[in-house]
Amino acid sequence: MAKRGKKAEVIFLVCEETGDYNYTLRRKPGGEKLRLQKYSPRLRKHTMHVEKKK
Repeated sequence: MAKRGKKAEVIFLVCEETGDYNYTLRRKPGGEKLRLQKYSPRLRKHTMHVEKKK
């Protein structure tokens, strides 16, 4: 029987300015929290988004 690694978890990218959940990702657990420059539809510009688990 093959060993299985950690399963991918669902994370959300939340806009720092509005608090909207704009993006979802699946990634392996562990590592640093993501901080990405992504598009915010409400503000119609690129803003910083941070990783958050539901």
